Amino acid sequence: MAESYLLVLLTLDATLRVATPLILASMAGLFAERSGVIDIGLEGKMLAAAFAAAATAAVTGSAWLGLVVAILVSVALALLHGFACITHRGNQVVSGVAVNVIASGLTVVLGIAWFHQGGRTPTLDAEFRFTEHALPLAEALRGIPVLGPLYYEVISGHNFLVYLALAVVPLTWWVVYRTRFGLRLRAVGENPAAVDTAGISVTGLRYSAMAIAGLLCGIAGAYLSTAHSAAFVRDMTAGKGYMALAAMIFGKWKPVPALFACLLFGFLDALAVRLQGVELPVIGVFPVQLIQALPYILTVVLLAGFIGKAVAPKASGTPYVKERT
Repeated sequence: MAESYLLVLLTLDATLRVATPLILASMAGLFAERSGVIDIGLEGKMLAAAFAAAATAAVTGSAWLGLVVAILVSVALALLHGFACITHRGNQVVSGVAVNVIASGLTVVLGIAWFHQGGRTPTLDAEFRFTEHALPLAEALRGIPVLGPLYYEVISGHNFLVYLALAVVPLTWWVVYRTRFGLRLRAVGENPAAVDTAGISVTGLRYSAMAIAGLLCGIAGAYLSTAHSAAFVRDMTAGKGYMALAAMIFGKWKPVPALFACLLFGFLDALAVRLQGVELPVIGVFPVQLIQALPYILTVVLLAGFIGKAVAPKASGTPYVKERT
């Protein structure tokens, strides 16, 4: 019983670690799409940020400086996407895909040119990364039945960026639903003409949303290469940007449901790792590929309309053209 409980706790602990970049990226997508801009480029911004963070940390020896550079790179790509879609009213899906392609190719080219390791960065020592830290009293409370191991194994022992990601969710909810900026953001995603008539800049709001999306994707990318891993490797995001977008849709463009969707995807990923090579009664060796595919299957089921109707902001994907009088 104790071993089973410990296995459950370790799986939940891994769930938080795996879900962290998904949470950050889904909140980034929420800000972008609430403003009316489809952001397929979450994947590319995370990938570029991961490379920037690892490369900077490897050269300077500072994970914090790597985080700053990752955010700057991600915000620059977000604003580039905004420049194409908001200022020049280009196709938002095509622009997002272009960001992904640029990031995928450029990170490898720069990695080969700078570090000569086949596109990856040098492995970071512990002092150059965001490492795990125990919360107060974690060791002292470990012996308490049930709650002690839960606090020690699941809640404590994560790095700073994991706790930051969890804090971003209530912060996003507060900004979107309890601030003037959030009210205007939701309005511009539903009816930009009405916002413009009220004398508020539609362009300014959408660029602000893209900058916030870039900030969050920058943190997610830095987490991947300087916290969850110890280096950048080619295409290390492995579709996490698309999964975050799916989680946002699964959560119907709301922060808390999107968080639970990210945790679900993270749990399935963590479970797949622990079921590798495990032989179960009747089934035999469990097909891990099935669990890995479940997030995508759930997304298809959602989009097919079997789990409620997911309705995007009305102006999402539509460039705003100011009416001339």
